Amino acid sequence: MNLHLKQSLMGMLIGGIAGLGMSTSLMAQSDKAAQEDPALKIYRASATKVNDLVHTKLDVRFDYAKRYLYGKAWITLKPHFYATDSLTLDAKGMDIKEVAVVKAGKSSPLKYSYDDLQLHIALDKSYKATESYIIYISYTAKPDELKVKGSAAISDAKGLYFINPDGKDPKKPTQIWTQGETESSSAWFPTIDKTNQKCTEEISMTVEKKYVTLSNGKLVSQKNNADGTRTDTWKMDLPHSPYLFMMAVGEYAIVKDTWRGKEVSYYVEKPFEKYARNIFGNTPEMLTFYSKILGYDYPWVKYSQITGRDYVSGAMENTTATLHGEFIQKTDRELLDNNNYNEGVIAHELFHHWFGDLATAESWSNLTVNESFADYSEYLWLEHKYGKDAADEHSLEAAQSYMSMVQYAGDKDLVRFHYHDKEDMFDQITYQKGGRILHMLRNAIGDSAFFKSLNVYLKTNAFKATEAHQLRLAVEEVTGRDMNWFFNEWYFGKGFPQLDISYKYNDAANTVTVILQQIQKEDKVWHIPMAIDIYEGGKANRHNIFMEHRVDSFTFSYTAKPDLVNVDADKVVLAKIDDHRAFSTYAYQYAHAPNYMDRHIAIDEAADAQATNPEAVKLLQLALKDKYHGLRTYAIGKLNLSNAAVKTAALPVLANLAKQDPSSLVRAAALLQLGELKDPQYAALFEAATKDKSYAVEAAGLEGLATLDLEKAYNIAKQLESDTKGKLVNAIAGVYARKGNASDVTFVATKFDETSGQDKLNAAFDYLGFLSKINNTPAVTKGVDQVKAMTAQFNNSQVSTYISNWMQEISKSKSQEATAVTGANRDELLKQADYLRKASEEIKAGIK
Repeated sequence: MNLHLKQSLMGMLIGGIAGLGMSTSLMAQSDKAAQEDPALKIYRASATKVNDLVHTKLDVRFDYAKRYLYGKAWITLKPHFYATDSLTLDAKGMDIKEVAVVKAGKSSPLKYSYDDLQLHIALDKSYKATESYIIYISYTAKPDELKVKGSAAISDAKGLYFINPDGKDPKKPTQIWTQGETESSSAWFPTIDKTNQKCTEEISMTVEKKYVTLSNGKLVSQKNNADGTRTDTWKMDLPHSPYLFMMAVGEYAIVKDTWRGKEVSYYVEKPFEKYARNIFGNTPEMLTFYSKILGYDYPWVKYSQITGRDYVSGAMENTTATLHGEFIQKTDRELLDNNNYNEGVIAHELFHHWFGDLATAESWSNLTVNESFADYSEYLWLEHKYGKDAADEHSLEAAQSYMSMVQYAGDKDLVRFHYHDKEDMFDQITYQKGGRILHMLRNAIGDSAFFKSLNVYLKTNAFKATEAHQLRLAVEEVTGRDMNWFFNEWYFGKGFPQLDISYKYNDAANTVTVILQQIQKEDKVWHIPMAIDIYEGGKANRHNIFMEHRVDSFTFSYTAKPDLVNVDADKVVLAKIDDHRAFSTYAYQYAHAPNYMDRHIAIDEAADAQATNPEAVKLLQLALKDKYHGLRTYAIGKLNLSNAAVKTAALPVLANLAKQDPSSLVRAAALLQLGELKDPQYAALFEAATKDKSYAVEAAGLEGLATLDLEKAYNIAKQLESDTKGKLVNAIAGVYARKGNASDVTFVATKFDETSGQDKLNAAFDYLGFLSKINNTPAVTKGVDQVKAMTAQFNNSQVSTYISNWMQEISKSKSQEATAVTGANRDELLKQADYLRKASEEIKAGIK
């Protein structure tokens, strides 16, 4: 699963904490409350296996009006080891019609009890581990009547989702899709809903002929029925876990590719058929790349990807049939500003087909062996396809996301046998931190050993349930090294080192001593392998060191005094680092050290020194022409144009970048900086940008123009309404807020209504920002109602808390504005403030 929502939300929450003035003491109280949580005292063991799933055969049809599934299940099982005369199946919120054992084609009723969550069956005899048996169950699944808690990643847990089943929403297709992770497959078919169970499957779906279907495995038959329906049967001949079972039904266009004779297909809504290859077209190359580096060919019969409306869980790696949220569907124009985000998601879910689907975490405590690998696969793909700079930028953002989360929610072990709820495992520790740990492991043992270790791990654990220790054993088998130190510190421990780096030069002896101190508050001392590059005369000499004490020093000889001593030269250590050295070394580092992070760090140092140091200004000027667009964008954002020297040096470059940089993100960033100047000489540049193919560039141009000529910007905004996506929506809303025409509010409200899935959350923040700027009571009340309805749809405590808090802040702001005006304006602002306050309280009251 890719936590697009979780990651976006956490960033907003972190920012919101600062904006709402949340104190350190409040966060400390939250930490204390978590520590006192009795659920954290429970040891979360792997599920005990009494019976093993062998095969699951389902025959299902759908009642759209009632939102029911009518199902028949034939489940083949056998005792795991000990003989047993009973069976417990997970079956959530179902009507159980019949339970029987099937022998020689004949069904014999069995006694059972059912508590709405589990089905307890008395078998007809005691079965030995060598004996298999088949249980038949007739049932009705009622997912919309099921009340099960979800998580920050999964808004609820009903397993089976009917989208616009009555067709009443003309802007939304009618679809069905399933979401099994964590343990929600048992909301639509009876099973043993645990990750350490695996079985083959066969699913027959009866649907209207106008719909296409998708499921795991291969489509083996399609049968037209007398009542005008069609029954599609999908068969999966290789075993996988129940949470990976899936179904999807809808009116999709299917665009087909192939890979080594296997079908690769993309199911998209029909308006996106012409964009499908631009969205998903690198999938065959990914299959080749991952198969090669792992030394283990993609093992499944086909690979399909499909989109689902109102799917807010990012994407899900259902075996051979990945489900994506609709955010993945983008036009060519939108993809210009996407910065390979879509491809990261696509790569993530595909890599799960080795790490997660083939070798599967035996429990949620060991989720790292699924999700940390999928997270790191994004780095691997970006490195292969777009270069190391793109991969390192992605890695930095991931590390920052993890460290921000730690500030907000505290740190935890990567492998966690104590948690409040299994859903809590889907966090920045399991994903982003885990991915960075794998990157460190790769660096510590070398590429050849790293990928060989992954190969050994996969071959040893294929079609099995696995845990982090088995990864360690594979690494030890390949390298011949004991790796307990690494796994104990990073997998079975929490935190990260904080390093203080200083230097002592002895010119008489021609030596430099690097002093490394671990200054983290915790008693834990980390073992840190890293490289130190010493640059003399433009050449780097590498020294590999191993830090293992609270304070270590390493002395190196030189011929001429080094221009740079670059500690952690590969920039892989997950740590906070305070490096005490002169600015001249950073200038040298930018020009000579090879990595993205070397240049990024140098840009940061230059940004801090730009007000007083001419060399820093020169460095920023160089960075505006960096070979990688991400660093050009970053450098633009660091410029302080209120400084005369910076402005003089940067303006000619900025104007050129705004006009003709090949990256839309760089052009947009340059336009935004120029817009801050409110300089009429750039009016024509801004206006020209509103005709750019990139929505981000159009948005930046419109915002810049609005600061100079609101009337012209307003007229252009009206013209752009017909084709508006992404940042352009917010830019137009900003122009309309400044213009103040009541009739324009409809555009913003309509755009919000048209947005769905995860994108609706981002749209809600933009919408609230718009509402905070206007004095129009009907528009504010309508908008607040729309956002309040969204929180009910998301059914997510973090989303609701943040929206509630923000509404409270806007309410206070409007009350404050009211004190500065009189008459009708004052009365309307107070009405809006009161409505926002009440809505905030209602949302907060509904948080579970």
